[in-house]
This record gives sequence, C-alpha cells and structure tokens, in this order.
Amino acid sequence: MSTLALVLSLALQASPPAKPLPKPAAQAQKKAPAEDVAAATQAWQAERLQRLTSPDGWLTLVGLTWLKEGEQTAGSAPDSAVPLPSPVPARAGTFVRQGDTVSFQPAPGVAFTLEGKPFTGGALKTDEKGAPDVVRLGGVSFQIIRRQDRLGVRVKDSEAAARKQFHGIPLYPASAAWKVEARLMPDETPRMLSVPTVLGYSEEMKSAGTLVFTVGGKEHRLIPVAEEGSDELFIVFGDETNRDATYGAGRFLEAPLPDKDGRVVLDFNRAYNPPCAFSRFATCPLPPRGNRLALRVEAGEKRAGEH
Repeated sequence: MSTLALVLSLALQASPPAKPLPKPAAQAQKKAPAEDVAAATQAWQAERLQRLTSPDGWLTLVGLTWLKEGEQTAGSAPDSAVPLPSPVPARAGTFVRQGDTVSFQPAPGVAFTLEGKPFTGGALKTDEKGAPDVVRLGGVSFQIIRRQDRLGVRVKDSEAAARKQFHGIPLYPASAAWKVEARLMPDETPRMLSVPTVLGYSEEMKSAGTLVFTVGGKEHRLIPVAEEGSDELFIVFGDETNRDATYGAGRFLEAPLPDKDGRVVLDFNRAYNPPCAFSRFATCPLPPRGNRLALRVEAGEKRAGEH
C-alpha cells in the first residue's frame, strides 16, 4: 500500500431522501449463520495481519521527512536531514528537491537497489499517480510521497520494533447482526468529498453516493469514496466506541460495489484500524463530517498500538 492519500471531503448538499429499509440484522442472520460469519471474519483477519506484518507492511514504517528545496543529506548519522535507520551508513547519500522533482544520489560505495537492480542515482517517481519507486538497502527502504505541495521521504525498516514486537489486534466477537444491508443512493450530480487528514488539510476525492442503512430501528448514513480502478467502496467512519474501545480517530471499512438494485453489504466485523494507529509517520484520512455514527459499532478491530 503506497499511499493512503485516501482522504474524503463532504459535500454540503443534502442527500436524497431514502425509503425505509427493512431491519438488516435479521436478513443477515438468514443469509449467514453466526458460525459462518465468525469463520469468515477469522479468515479475513488472518489475511489482514499477514499484510500488516509483511516486510513492507505498515508496522515497518519508521520515518517521514518533508523535503525542502535543494540538497538534504540522508543516513544514520544524528545530524542527517533525512534520518535512515541502521545498518544504513552514517552518510548514505543526498536528496535533491527541485520544484516537483526529487532525485537521490547514493554516497560512494553505498549499494542501494531499485527493483532489484543497482541504483546509482537519479530522479524518483512519487506515489502521486500510482506506485512510487522504492529504493532499498538491506531491510531498509524509502519512497517519495506527495501530499498537496509537499514531497516527503517515507522510510520503512523490516526490523522495526513495532513489527518485531507485534502481538495482534483485539477484535469484537464476530456477529451476524453487524453484517448490515445498505442501499447506495447515488448523488444527483457528481460531487467531490473534501476529506480531512492527520496532516491538517483536506483532500478531494470522488463521492460514491450515500449509503443508507438501519441498525436498532434507526436509520444511519455513510458516504463512501469511489477510488479509480477499485472494485470496492472505501469508507472512513467514526462511532461512539472511539471514545473508549476503538481507535480514537476512527476506522476504515471496505465494501463491495452495489448490485443492480443498489444494495451493498456493510460487514462491520471487518472494520479495521488505519495505519496511524500503529505509526506516527502515517498520513491517514479522518472521518469526514457526516461519517461519525451516533451509535456504538461494537464490531471489528479494537484499539491497538500507541498512536
């Protein structure tokens, strides 16, 4: 996952009125017995943890430095402008930012690689339009990320303490009651969502409409993002468990695209913590206005990590 510039902004126009929905929990229980939901949730979390703990997973994120114009030294020396963890040499190379372009020049004798081949220096592709270039030295890697007008060096280390000392993520017990059927109400006209981020600004992303669903006899709404080329809806949401049981800044949820009748299954058993729950160097989106639910979603991942 190269960039979670997955940030959502809220359109202020009112969503179209929704017809009352049947109580979804009962429907979900008919379609998926509790024991099947538990097994499916367990399998989902196993895959989730495998990605999280991989040598390039979010638990390896150890640094983020925003580049200034001009040259900046990189290495494990304490006075490095761009700190890199050991065993990277004290003087590993130099970053040069020129406007929207970043290049890196390794120090003599330092054997970085790019795509498995020796990297002797040059411009680096950012994550702005897809996968960025990833430069490696042993278990340490870095890439260039772009956030609005800022260009930063994101650093990962496969030997990071967060990865080595990871003991899993507590979950609520899986429940068919939290596998909820929603209806996706399309926007009357295409609109962009302005989504806040932990960096203090908002990013514009395309709204996918409004999801309308019922829990405990009350109607609720969430606005998902339609990410280009994705076969899923992406949702950043908050709820009342954020105060005491789940990550305070909210959680993420993915859902399949709607069927021909506009129906979408929201499986809150698969609500998960954002990368910011594990590292202060992540650049996460926050729930947009309107995506904080007035109920306790006691499903999915609980609070984990220290951030």
